[in-house]
Amino acid sequence: MSDVTASPASAGNKPVRRTMLAQTVDILVLDQSALIGCLIILGFCLVALCASWIAPFDPTEQHILDALRTPNATYWLGTDEYGRDLFSRMIYGTRPALLVGTLSILVSLLIGVPIGLAAGYRLGWFDRVIGWLTDIMLSFPSLLLALLMVTLLGSGTTTLIFVIGISNVPVFVRLTRSAAMVVRNNDYVTASRSFGALDARIMRQHVFPNVLGPIIVMSSLTIAGAIRDEASLSFLGMGIQPPNPSWGNLIRDGVSVILQAPWMAVAPGLALTLSVLAFNMLGDSLRDMFDPRDIAASIQKK
Repeated sequence: MSDVTASPASAGNKPVRRTMLAQTVDILVLDQSALIGCLIILGFCLVALCASWIAPFDPTEQHILDALRTPNATYWLGTDEYGRDLFSRMIYGTRPALLVGTLSILVSLLIGVPIGLAAGYRLGWFDRVIGWLTDIMLSFPSLLLALLMVTLLGSGTTTLIFVIGISNVPVFVRLTRSAAMVVRNNDYVTASRSFGALDARIMRQHVFPNVLGPIIVMSSLTIAGAIRDEASLSFLGMGIQPPNPSWGNLIRDGVSVILQAPWMAVAPGLALTLSVLAFNMLGDSLRDMFDPRDIAASIQKK
């Protein structure tokens, strides 16, 4: 994962910025990896939305007589030990991957960003307590925290969204807090404070817009980690439960027959790798979008 640092404007006056849409177009034109990442993500989203039309079979439909078939004209990616079409199960497995990945990060944002803003802007005892708690939570791997919470709360899509979201809250708290601590010392924030503006209004109108860039970058990178965590939990039997398909439990089923039917593990593994890679590529390019120095370097290379 690439390092993401907050880079709010250090000038005394508010920076004049181009629209986010214009910057995005520039990045897509200049950075081929951004374009490729976006196309892959859009492709996965389209597959998830149109799964019922794309999949040739019901993902839970069993054809015992066709168990462990090699890829052929009828079963494009072969079948599993119950005769279920692997291609159809992979198509439907896209849904929980994207759903858990995006909604869990939304949970992280809704909790972590306000806490980080308040801690970084107000400072004092609240900031110290939040800093300690964040350090403690970050000392544990996010997957380990998710495992502990799933053990207590049980499995299921809703539970996965919640536990993966909570495990990533410290990431956004620390990022937003560090960015807010820089922005709060800018002249336009000091001027607003001297005119008697409320702290809530200052944070909403002046601080938050200037820390939004790093938050967007980290969101894209963290979605990749959330998709990986969902697959890991499902692989361990603590995520999406069979017969519902998930890339994680498809890989788990394939590992048990890896010598007899290697395609069962390879195909969903490639799908998982491609989705994680796409979000990481997009995240790296979004980082360039919010760092003018990187944009200038990209232009010079062209």
